[in-house]
Amino acid sequence: MARLTATAKAFLRNAPIDPEGRVPKHVAVIMDGNGRWAKACRRPRTMGHQAGLKAVRASVEHCLKRRIGALTLFAFSSENWQRPEGEVKRLMELFLKAIEREVDQLDETGVRLRFIGDLTAFAPELIAAMANACERTAPNRTLNLSIAVNYGGQWDIANAARQVAMKVESGEIRADQIDGAQLAPHFALSDIDPPDLFIRTGGEHRISNFLLWQLAYTELYFSDVLWPDFEGEEFDRALAAFSRRERRYGKTSEQVQP
Repeated sequence: MARLTATAKAFLRNAPIDPEGRVPKHVAVIMDGNGRWAKACRRPRTMGHQAGLKAVRASVEHCLKRRIGALTLFAFSSENWQRPEGEVKRLMELFLKAIEREVDQLDETGVRLRFIGDLTAFAPELIAAMANACERTAPNRTLNLSIAVNYGGQWDIANAARQVAMKVESGEIRADQIDGAQLAPHFALSDIDPPDLFIRTGGEHRISNFLLWQLAYTELYFSDVLWPDFEGEEFDRALAAFSRRERRYGKTSEQVQP
């Protein structure tokens, strides 16, 4: 990707991202490219994941700066268990250390932390650390930070369907009453608005089983930048692209124009 000139950098630093105020309320990110970043630097893959943690911190800080209310990060999918055992073990160690190290700063800056996915697959120590971090930051309202771990969009849909099926079985509702409104409360992130903007780094152009239901009308943005290098300037490019999108939700341009 071509480097920005000094003038362009100054403009991005000083000008508002969107003068009309169309900053996304909720951004979802697939943080792709840690392994390739490490390979390019001739380092072990685990070093790429370590560098990726710095990018997570930078993204949280950028959301606070831009007053984005929710950030959801895809940290570990239900398919990632298939990776080499040593890499998975190291990821779990990094994950635990990151929670313990970052929770103080997140709490001080008003960030509410939570984890979505099937958490039962993790070690008891990690489950306890996640629960403690969620409980500690629960009252915070400046930024909703959701980390998807052992998560898959298909799992999320199946889980919601299972919950509604139990209502049918108990006689609470009839099968012919099942619709999107019945399913919606049982999805992950059901208490906040769906993502307005989806970002995937690393050059791949797919959503990889992430928030399949929630991304129905989300604006998609794909970046060639590897996740450890996805800093504030790159985030602002995604926000600027979002501000230029026309979100019609099935309507015509004339209907949505002010």
